[in-house]
Amino acid sequence: MSSSVAVIGDIDTVTGFKLGGVKSGFVVETNEEAENALSDLLKDEISIIIITEKIADNIREYINKKIGSSVLPMIIEIPDKSGSSGRDSDPMEELIKRVIGVEMVK
Repeated sequence: MSSSVAVIGDIDTVTGFKLGGVKSGFVVETNEEAENALSDLLKDEISIIIITEKIADNIREYINKKIGSSVLPMIIEIPDKSGSSGRDSDPMEELIKRVIGVEMVK
């Protein structure tokens, strides 16, 4: 698996990451486009996929089906330009628990 990074999100998020040096980015507007982008990235064996929280929430079932409990690719969910979606759970905490198998206690 290569050690590359890709981003899935709205135009502003993808443009910002591309300006920061991320070469692979998918601007998506529908759930179907997001699922297709994720599927393409899984075929390309991308190590880290950055996706906006709102898009990830919309395709959560698809992400869980495709990624499951696999460590790679690592899915990192970030807020989009309108801010955090105000979730009850912390995606980074869940990622740490999935990767190392231990729940972090505050």
